[in-house]
Amino acid sequence: MTRFFRTPAVQALLLQVAAFPLTLAAVYLLARAGWHPGYLHAALAQGLFAAALSWWRGLASWWRAIQFAFPPALFGAARLDIPPVAFLAVFLFLLLLYWSTYRTQVPYYPSGRKVWDAVAGALPQGRALRVIDIGSGLGGLVLDLQRRRPESRIEGIELAPLPWLASALRAGMLRSRARFLRGDYEKLDFGAYDAVFAYLSPAAMPALWEKAVREMRPGSVLFSYEFVIAARPPSAVVVPYREGPKLYRWDF
Repeated sequence: MTRFFRTPAVQALLLQVAAFPLTLAAVYLLARAGWHPGYLHAALAQGLFAAALSWWRGLASWWRAIQFAFPPALFGAARLDIPPVAFLAVFLFLLLLYWSTYRTQVPYYPSGRKVWDAVAGALPQGRALRVIDIGSGLGGLVLDLQRRRPESRIEGIELAPLPWLASALRAGMLRSRARFLRGDYEKLDFGAYDAVFAYLSPAAMPALWEKAVREMRPGSVLFSYEFVIAARPPSAVVVPYREGPKLYRWDF
């Protein structure tokens, strides 16, 4: 239960609730001073208070922006008189796309072809490998590596249903041997793989490293795009895009 309340999404919701009495007090004081704020002003005040509380609680900068924008966006949506079924459709789509991002703190991050090139070039050569992309999204890296390394077994694992389904359908249409699993990578045994690729988030890196140290075999390789592991300097660093994020490699 404590872990649940520590998730940023739950904290953001609670901070919106905490901001509401502050908004009421501000509107009351402005009205007493002779100024009559409308609903839009109240929404802006609610957003400001929620963003300030998020800053005070140490939430990431994007949460502050979300907290500020949410009440005015809600006000605008109410003015547009959008049918409730549209909100339900958007909610279901986002749920299937992001699933438990509120818990894992790992949103959808696409990598790109130059990153795939860098990973392919850094993999051990001359033998069949078993490789997994944890949080494989739409499956681009997995499908590309399987095409380049047909002798190897390339897999992806994805928790969100919609990206997993899209990647599995792509593999079927391309008749690729790539395999896509739906589930949480924390339940995998990294010891079964020669290489693990991750494009997660800063919040996930400490736990990822602990799992890698505990399970990965000598001679295996861990890749992380953009997000570094503070516990140990990488064995190698590649810059796929000029002045862009780096690809880090740790040799075990």
